[in-house]
Amino acid sequence: MEQLAGASGVSRAMISKVERGESSPTAVLLGKLSAALELSVSELLTGARLGDGPELTTADPPPASATDATDATDAIGAGRVRRAADTPQWRDPDTGYLRRQISTAGFPAAVTEVTLPPGARVPYPAAAYAFIAQLVWVLSGQLTLTDGPVRRVLAAGDTFELGQPRSREFGNETSQECRYIVVVTRKSTA
Repeated sequence: MEQLAGASGVSRAMISKVERGESSPTAVLLGKLSAALELSVSELLTGARLGDGPELTTADPPPASATDATDATDAIGAGRVRRAADTPQWRDPDTGYLRRQISTAGFPAAVTEVTLPPGARVPYPAAAYAFIAQLVWVLSGQLTLTDGPVRRVLAAGDTFELGQPRSREFGNETSQECRYIVVVTRKSTA
C-alpha cells in the first residue's frame, strides 16, 4: 500500500478508505490509481484486464435475465445480448460523471459510455495513458478536451484518437449533458 501511495500521490489513508468501502473514489482519484497500477480506469473498476474474460461459446448457458431467445448465444455462436439493466455503471461522487461499461472483460477493447454533466471537469494524469491507446467519440452535446497544452472542442459525431501520453481534462462547458464513447486498447509492451 505504501508503494501505491507513493506512485499515485494518493494517501495511504484514502486508499485504505476506498478499499474498505468507507469512501467513494472520485474520477480524479481513479485516474491517479489507474496510472500507478498501469490499469485503465475500466480495468480498475471491473477488476479484469482487457481481453482476460471468458470467451462466449454456444455451450455457455443463457444469462439469468434472459427474457427471450435473443438473450442467449445466437445460432452461430457469435455472442450474447447484455441488457441495459445488467450493464455495470459508476458515478463520480464529486462531478456526477457517469461511466457505463459497455464491453465485457472478454472483449479485446474496453468500450465505455460516459455522461458528463454540465460544468463537469475530469482531469487525468499523463501516466494514465502510457500503456493504452484511446479513441473518444462524442454522441451528443459538446466535449471540451484539453490535451496537454491544446484545447479541443468536439461536437456530436466528432472523434479524437489520443496521441502521446500527456495530462488531459474532459470538460463540459455547456448547459446540456455530454455523452461520449471511449474505446481503450492496451498498447503492446513488446
